[in-house]
Amino acid sequence: MTARCVMVLGTSSGAGKSWLATALCRHYANQGLKVAPFKAQNMSNNARVVPALGGAQGEMGSAQYFQALAARVQPDVRMNPLLLKPETDTRSQVVLMGQADEALSRLPWHGRSATVWPQIAAALDALRAENDVVVIEGAGSPAEINLMATDLVNLRVARHAEARCLLVTDIDRGGAFAHLYGTWALLPEPDRARIRGFVLNKFRGDPALLAPAPEQLRALTGIPTVAAVPMRRGHGLPEEDGWFDDGAASAAESPGERITRIAIVAYPRISNLDEFQALRAVPGVRLVWARNAAQLEGVDWIVLPGSKATASDLAWLRARGLAAGIARHAARGGRVLGICGGLQMLGEAVIDLDGMEPAGSGPGLGLLPLVTRFAQRKTVCHGAWRFGVLHGAWTALSGVQVSGYEIHSGRTVQHPAMAAKGDVASVAIPGLAWQNAAGNVLGLYLHGLFEDGAALGALFGVTGPLLDAVFEQLAVDIEQAFAPGALATLAGD
Repeated sequence: MTARCVMVLGTSSGAGKSWLATALCRHYANQGLKVAPFKAQNMSNNARVVPALGGAQGEMGSAQYFQALAARVQPDVRMNPLLLKPETDTRSQVVLMGQADEALSRLPWHGRSATVWPQIAAALDALRAENDVVVIEGAGSPAEINLMATDLVNLRVARHAEARCLLVTDIDRGGAFAHLYGTWALLPEPDRARIRGFVLNKFRGDPALLAPAPEQLRALTGIPTVAAVPMRRGHGLPEEDGWFDDGAASAAESPGERITRIAIVAYPRISNLDEFQALRAVPGVRLVWARNAAQLEGVDWIVLPGSKATASDLAWLRARGLAAGIARHAARGGRVLGICGGLQMLGEAVIDLDGMEPAGSGPGLGLLPLVTRFAQRKTVCHGAWRFGVLHGAWTALSGVQVSGYEIHSGRTVQHPAMAAKGDVASVAIPGLAWQNAAGNVLGLYLHGLFEDGAALGALFGVTGPLLDAVFEQLAVDIEQAFAPGALATLAGD
């Protein structure tokens, strides 16, 4: 078979490409079609571990991972063949077909296209041969004229796939019709014809108030506005970059409700933030994104999430006064949880003998008697593990089996000198999780703890909404918003 390709382009980042592509995956899957998602190049520090070529495991962007689940298919690295994971403002780690590639990472941005395009095209061709529909997501805007010559993710993909495209814009930001028209106008003439419909996302109000703009826009471009999708907060799907507003983090509190306040430290190179989406739906949990020490006051938990630059983010913690705030919280017996890079920060030191990070070696927060040495070899794996006996604040996790994934560079062990003096962290999962003697500080390499129903049940006595229900609601939303027959026409012959 050769799949029909439906592509979602946007007028900007954040316009709604990811969630619309996810909704389309579930919609077409519900029509009995075999569907796969695809995004040629993703820039994000949110990644998932999935099967790669040759039986190995590799990384792909979280957005395409969720889109594959929405399509009811096994995620694999072909769905996001190129992943860029920012390490500094001017450098990213390049992950090609699931594997970090140091040689590509050292190449200039514009020098990568010729090297990686053949593998991107091959991945897309393979998915087209196996499916009825491939839902393709673009990146940023296709009208970024400074990038068109080396484009890997928008027009070059649309041409290769002969895709039928939707152009989505965020009307809540204002200027939506200008954004749509300006994007269309900057496209080469043959590519304008690929756009089959405009989509207004996050619309609030009476659709009748849009007139006569859609008709005027069609007169200028020949393209119909095929949907005005209503604003719906809290749809349950992690944002592509895993970020959400503090004000929308949780539902309103009920009188007498017991509240657990959890501060997630939002350092500059935060990674895998999307794994905390499930916490937003847990009754009685309120999330705070902590960027200064004052935001740590009065919380019950502090979570140090993953980081793409552990040593640099440690320096940021100290400069902002957050390190001292975390220490005070731990000294009072407050819960502290470190995940991946956060675990590395909790130790006595991080050692970088190979120049893996710009900030190099340095002291950790000293809340666990551990030491981490960064290494060139990257650990990427998915699996299931069972917690051993925990004590204190984390007792509820004792014996609980959880599934998740590891993505990290570095190996963490007991601090030799401290261990010789009897200061040893309790091992919760060998090589993966450790606890302090007081029982309130837990560090683990495991990502996905809060996406595991058994862990949520042990910690909070409840589980969040199933992702499948989220995907179904997204499909309902677009089916109600799109003009009759528009979705069928996009994927039809």
